[in-house]
Amino acid sequence: MAHDSAHHLAHRELTVAVLGPGGTGGLLAALLARAGHRVICLAGETTAATLRTTGIQVRSAAFGDFTTPVEADTELREPVDACVVAVKHTSLDAALDRVPPPALGDGLIVPVLNGVEHPASLRARYRPDRVAPAVIRVESTRIAPGVIEHGSPFAELDLTGDGVPRDRLDALAAALTEAGPRTRVLDDESATLWAKMSFLAPFALLTTLHGLPLGDVRSRHREELTALVEETAAVSGASGGPADPAQALARYDAFPATMKSSMQRDAEAGRPLELDAIGGALLRAADRHGVKVPVATRVVRELTDAARTEPTAP
Repeated sequence: MAHDSAHHLAHRELTVAVLGPGGTGGLLAALLARAGHRVICLAGETTAATLRTTGIQVRSAAFGDFTTPVEADTELREPVDACVVAVKHTSLDAALDRVPPPALGDGLIVPVLNGVEHPASLRARYRPDRVAPAVIRVESTRIAPGVIEHGSPFAELDLTGDGVPRDRLDALAAALTEAGPRTRVLDDESATLWAKMSFLAPFALLTTLHGLPLGDVRSRHREELTALVEETAAVSGASGGPADPAQALARYDAFPATMKSSMQRDAEAGRPLELDAIGGALLRAADRHGVKVPVATRVVRELTDAARTEPTAP
């Protein structure tokens, strides 16, 4: 019987809100809508109006080029099965005003954010056993409101959530996988978030610090990269995540040389950096566990100083 109900859930139409229909959120919203689920995008007045009129247009080698209608509003006004939170850390607090806890009801809150500290702040605001963090591997960009370019040949999600009912995670994972992005449910939330963080932090911090793509960082700043990877792996291990610096370096070496981090793209565009969510959180975790991280400390300090002196775009 259990198998049967899970099968039934996979084909049930879900209602999913997407807060922040940008590169990642817009792609997930469009794929779910195309697969027949009810999608409500939550955004500012002008973006919401555009999405209501034109839908979301996706250009993707992996999933095809298509346009799909979606609903859009400036805030959530009814219960949903899940609300995907796909804004940047720098605008998280303001964006969450669009999702009043009473309106969400029994829905899952699914943050697809970098870093490791956001689940705790979401659990302080929403039902703790409905916060289901996800980690996504994708390269996807919003070119204009409702226009999404998905560049990577892959889109994979890891969905987790300490204390979240497993059948709820399985139903959402089945719907996502059927819609396109291969989605796994993982048991260990801390390990899942640190697996992403320990890969992301050295890549984001050094490409941004030097203003160089990954290929130049790994050739011209190899020593610094290696040291930072070792420090991050030690913090990850102490936090219950993976601790294999050699494997992390091998992954960087396998990536295209031209690859840039999203933090670096933010810096180039004069947008606020997720420096605290990535670098700050790394240093705080190191401090909590008594792990010495001299290279990370210096790199974060240099980036913080540079961010202070650089004029940001309006």
